Amino acid sequence: MKEKCLRLFEQLVKFGIVGVIAFLIDYGVLFVLTEYAGVYYLISGAISFTVSVIFNYLASMKYVFAGKEDMSKKKEFTIFVVLSVIGLGINQILMWLGVDIFHIHYMVTKIFATAFVMVYNFVTRKIFLEEKSAD
Repeated sequence: MKEKCLRLFEQLVKFGIVGVIAFLIDYGVLFVLTEYAGVYYLISGAISFTVSVIFNYLASMKYVFAGKEDMSKKKEFTIFVVLSVIGLGINQILMWLGVDIFHIHYMVTKIFATAFVMVYNFVTRKIFLEEKSAD
């Protein structure tokens, strides 16, 4: 049991590191597109989220999650993309609510949206993409 908890803790740390890097990519692209390119925040948010998802997939499947042995890379990627599209939908709804309904600056709203989607990402990826351990 202790070993299982330690593995989960290690996985959470790795997920956190990958997540922080993905967040910096997402946040940076959002800021640059919105502030310097004049792109509407929801469009730049979708673009930045997508860019960070590509990094997140590559890093997560290499360093965080042990993929299922009986699952092809194509199926694994498809599931990752579907889960990410749902995450994008959640992100966009939270961004819209924060900015247009509650009048919170888009860069502040993004922090809260990211935290919420991060929990969703970890739980769903663990359920759908990781091999179950025998212990």
